Amino acid sequence: MKQISTTALSKTLCIPAKELFAALMELGLIEKDGAAWILTKDGEKRGGAYKESPQYGKYIVWPEDLSLQPPNTPAKKPGQNLLTATAVGKTFELSANKINFILSELGWVNKGLKGWLVTDQGKKQGGIQAEDRKSGIPYVRWPNSIIETKSLIETIGQVKGTGVTQTVQPPSSGVNAGSAAVGFRDKFEAKHRSTDGHFVRSKAEMLIDNWLYMAEIVHAYERKLPIEEDVYSDFYIPTGKVYIEYWGYENDQKYIARKQKKIDLYNKYGFNLIELQDKEVQNLDDILPRLLLKYGVQAY
Repeated sequence: MKQISTTALSKTLCIPAKELFAALMELGLIEKDGAAWILTKDGEKRGGAYKESPQYGKYIVWPEDLSLQPPNTPAKKPGQNLLTATAVGKTFELSANKINFILSELGWVNKGLKGWLVTDQGKKQGGIQAEDRKSGIPYVRWPNSIIETKSLIETIGQVKGTGVTQTVQPPSSGVNAGSAAVGFRDKFEAKHRSTDGHFVRSKAEMLIDNWLYMAEIVHAYERKLPIEEDVYSDFYIPTGKVYIEYWGYENDQKYIARKQKKIDLYNKYGFNLIELQDKEVQNLDDILPRLLLKYGVQAY
């Protein structure tokens, strides 16, 4: 396989050399050592090597078919271009700004001091960090496959009001488990009305909801997690992207099993999670402000 310099590779991929260097660094293939670029072990595994030139000195070369897709993501099809938020927005008839906030909601990007920064979850979707050549403001480029991602389509549908409306609320355990989940939902009906009008499934959830409302913290009740699995949180706080789970019924083995499955999913996707039990619910004024502050949410 022919090997070419990073600059030559940037011309092959039709992206600026500066963006390519940034992308290679985000993928962990190269590192900056003072003014020089050095190969990492991952870079060597992907076919990177050093060459010496009387004119340019020591520099890095790559296989001419090097893919910028992170490992374990679908390979980029020949001729497939990376999309900006503007291009993604055109597909869904939304502005780039709205798309970036939706991607942030999904946990794929974070808002920087200026611009947007790809997260680890975003990298798993094929996101590549880039920056504007003139202003230096960071932004993220995405593979075409992103517009077919179920979680993105569902979230955009919710934002635009075109998603499917559920006629039956999800189970309090949050994990769809077929007939067992239906039985749980029937057993614990959402009949406790909180101060803000939410109907919740227990007195403890009502106390949590009321506390968030009185603290003027915007929140959602039983919101679906932005993942492929059919999972619902007890509470979600957009500021800080924090999920709150109240764990009750600790003597119910089926509930404990669903609880562990749900915790495993929170850990799998790296979501911010606050877990509450009865002892914390009885002391929310002392407990919640401290826990929320860890995620940048100020209660008072």
